[in-house]
Amino acid sequence: MALPDISLNEVRRVALWRQGFLESSKMRGAPAARESTARPAKALGRSTAPAPSTAPAQTTDLEHERAVGTMLARLGAVQLDTISVLARSHELVAYARLGVIDRKAIERAYWSGDQAFEYWSHAACILPMDTWPLFAFRRRFYARRGSRWHEFPAQALAMVRRRLESDGPLTTKELGGAKRGGQWWDWSEAKVAVEYLLDIGEVVCTQRVGWRRVYDLSDRVIPTNALQAATFVDDDGVIGPANGECLRGLIAQAAETIGIGTSADIADVHRLTIAEVERHAVDVGLVRVQVPDWPGRTWATPTALDWLGKGSRPRHRTTLLSPFDSLVWHRQRMERLFGMTHRLEAYTPAAKRLHGYFAMPVLHGGQLVARVDPKREGTTLIAQRVTLEQDARGRVPDSAIIGTARALREAADWVGCDAIRIGQVSPAGEAPALAALT
Repeated sequence: MALPDISLNEVRRVALWRQGFLESSKMRGAPAARESTARPAKALGRSTAPAPSTAPAQTTDLEHERAVGTMLARLGAVQLDTISVLARSHELVAYARLGVIDRKAIERAYWSGDQAFEYWSHAACILPMDTWPLFAFRRRFYARRGSRWHEFPAQALAMVRRRLESDGPLTTKELGGAKRGGQWWDWSEAKVAVEYLLDIGEVVCTQRVGWRRVYDLSDRVIPTNALQAATFVDDDGVIGPANGECLRGLIAQAAETIGIGTSADIADVHRLTIAEVERHAVDVGLVRVQVPDWPGRTWATPTALDWLGKGSRPRHRTTLLSPFDSLVWHRQRMERLFGMTHRLEAYTPAAKRLHGYFAMPVLHGGQLVARVDPKREGTTLIAQRVTLEQDARGRVPDSAIIGTARALREAADWVGCDAIRIGQVSPAGEAPALAALT
């Protein structure tokens, strides 16, 4: 039986929809991004100009928090990272979808203490609280292994349990400090012990203070229905759904958040294996489809196929994307969807960087049209390096310049900058047009 054919454009549209980039969901809690209506055509030497925007009514902080919570439930995982340029990556993920949103509201939504928790998914991620049971399979893996890469004495575990029970919630600093020496990896016994307890689920992190994890006993924080159910089993001292049930739940959630993807795409969301996805895909209702030139088996959710059948054409977001955004965190999928090969160059020597320390892809019109390496100096947003995408004839489309300028203006408003400075631009001949539009 022939598999349904899905075009690359359809897959890309579904991906943008499932990731929250195709809905008119911009928040209204801060000034709207500035739009130039006089200079664009002259600056480009062409006829296309960005549409002016109007400043909508104000939105309350509570609405901001609810919007971020809804976004987290939809994405299933928001990756954390220590790098902070315009903002930390988990803030950028919310901004990319919701626009100029209050940053304190973002933090409150993530770290409210009862709506989300931090655990190992795609990487260290913020996860919706109702997915806690599904990670029992991973907690069992760590419990079975019996240690982290660091060794620690049993008395350290006992001390951490005792302190959290009597004084918790606590940071590592309050437990006795995170490090023994100067190197980041030279963890103290308390740090290793509490991280191991987090791995196996005895301890949970639902808050951060000054970027420090705040640890508490799971029994005090996780809702009872997520800790106990008649169907839960106790394997390796970890209570929760059986491993197969965990995998089926996470595969179904991962597939929904991308819509259409290969087995590897689905597995990458929560760092499962391709074999696990293919073992359970049909059980969770996924449908085999065919996308030209895509490797391996490709699956679609019924939700995605139904949406495509309706022919929906909502408005696209124009925005800067964190390199850790779930739309682009799987680099092979990113290249298949958008034709952009991208890598994080923060750990590449400066002289060898092609696009910059924290190059952020620019999403505009459903395509990735450029990369921007941003930096803040006071109230000036500096685009240190801008790389504009070129078409098959080696020309930069108007959309790449317009979209990049629009994304920079909105980002500047969001972080409180009243000026934008353009640094190195590639191709260099487009620098004057880009500078004029910003």
